[in-house]
Amino acid sequence: MRTVLSVSLPEKMAAELDAIAKTMGRNKSDIVKESLALFLWETKFSNIKKKLSQKAKKVGVVTEEDVFKAVS
Repeated sequence: MRTVLSVSLPEKMAAELDAIAKTMGRNKSDIVKESLALFLWETKFSNIKKKLSQKAKKVGVVTEEDVFKAVS
């Protein structure tokens, strides 16, 4: 199932999106979907990182070296 979402963009952003879509030979919808998917992934990753970071600090894992030692 698909949902249609209408988005209002500032004129400059819309023009940039249009120009990039034409240059890349892609449609604007696909570019927006790809951008949103990346945003959602980064947001989830950031939230997980925050949760794990708090737990790691409690057990003394603070640096990347600490992480490497813990998983090696």
